[in-house]
Amino acid sequence: MRFLVAIPWMLIGLRVVGCPLMVWGARRGWAGGWLAMIVLVALVSDIYDGILARRWGGETARLRVSDSIADTIFYLGVVAALWVREPEVIRGNWGWFGALFGLEGFRYVFDLLKYRRTASYHSYLAKGWGLVIAVTVIGVFAFDGLRPLVRVALAWGIVVNLEGLAMSLMLPRWQNDVKTLGRAWDLRNVMLGSELR
Repeated sequence: MRFLVAIPWMLIGLRVVGCPLMVWGARRGWAGGWLAMIVLVALVSDIYDGILARRWGGETARLRVSDSIADTIFYLGVVAALWVREPEVIRGNWGWFGALFGLEGFRYVFDLLKYRRTASYHSYLAKGWGLVIAVTVIGVFAFDGLRPLVRVALAWGIVVNLEGLAMSLMLPRWQNDVKTLGRAWDLRNVMLGSELR
């Protein structure tokens, strides 16, 4: 059973390894289909790490935070691979990328200062964003298309980060897996109510 609990950690590690692999593959001139396959494997690993952790009793706050950090690392590798292979995608959307990275960085710092660790909300909006990113990047690499979706993915990411920041502003204590702003508000009321007792 101990081995089964390790599998979600391996899936998270797979995404971390995928970051330099994406960049290396892009620099070596791999076909776009291979780069798209790495993104698809990362998406599947992101979906199943949580499912398997819950099924096998290995879900912890540390695992959820590591999952969020691995996603960030992997998609930084995707952006670097895009820069190498499709620089016009980055140049044509540099303002959107800058806004997204700036907001994401601000959120990390804010959460570290407030909670002494990064937030790991895994909201429904964030899950949808992961799917949109994967579809967009697979389209750009493998099918030389879906470039208009890049801006949609970036705008969605900004909304997700604003949602996460709002949750962090609401919640007096760290909490993982907060699916909606409404749930964050309910948790805030519970947390504040328990502090008054």
